Amino acid sequence: MKKEVLSFQNVRKKLTYIFAVVLAVVAYFITLECKKNPFELTLYGNVEIRQVTVGFQVPGKILSMNKEEGDTVTKGEVIAILDDVDYKNSLEKANADVKKAEAINREASLKYKRNGPLCLNNVLAKQDYDTLLSNKDRAEADYLAAVATEKLAKNKLEYTRICAPDNGIITTRIQEPGAIVAAGQGIYTICKNRPMWVRSYVSETNLGNIKYGMKVKVFTDTIDPKTNELRTYDGKIGYISPVAEFTPKTVQSTDQRENLVYRIRVYIDNVDEFLRQGMPTTIKIDLKS
Repeated sequence: MKKEVLSFQNVRKKLTYIFAVVLAVVAYFITLECKKNPFELTLYGNVEIRQVTVGFQVPGKILSMNKEEGDTVTKGEVIAILDDVDYKNSLEKANADVKKAEAINREASLKYKRNGPLCLNNVLAKQDYDTLLSNKDRAEADYLAAVATEKLAKNKLEYTRICAPDNGIITTRIQEPGAIVAAGQGIYTICKNRPMWVRSYVSETNLGNIKYGMKVKVFTDTIDPKTNELRTYDGKIGYISPVAEFTPKTVQSTDQRENLVYRIRVYIDNVDEFLRQGMPTTIKIDLKS
């Protein structure tokens, strides 16, 4: 009988403990609900993937490629070089053609200046004067054409180098040294770092509650080990589409949305190395602000 009483007391203690835990959990969630801002709009989106495929503007054989996939690049940095021997030779020939055309143009101009006035005194025939003028104009045109060809040769020589168009990360190395490539053929794919924005969608019922420049909080699913909280970023609404569209399948939310939504773009202010393109994010907007 004593054992049965003890067993009953143990069960009652366990039930009391479980009941207390349940009450604590319920109280915790009630507190959270009370703390929620009823005027807070929650949206879901992804960090926009912004990438560019770069290539040479002239054909040739790749001499070297200085970056691997995952390497960072800075704007203006040389990341690939073509074999430029033929382009250097073309530039040297263009330089020589300019000097030759310049000499011919100078000679034709001097002849015209020296003999042209003689036509006024009827010393030269009109036909000879026309010939002098024609030669001068032709020599000047040839000189200008030679200068233009020289500039083109310089540009082609510069085009044998690919410089990074902006700061970013190499995501794809498409070719390898020794490959013969055509003008415009892709060599690298670069993901740009700045500016970074989040693409999201807002329903028609909330469209009238947001505006350009409105401050927002952007959360990722990553826990910051320093704070033990979700990584948070500050941002602002920088674009609101005027065209409605159907909700994309990639947009996930915890509640039912309207079928027609409007795309918005949130620019991130405090970008760091932990915010990556393609990451899913949660956007919270205080509509009262």
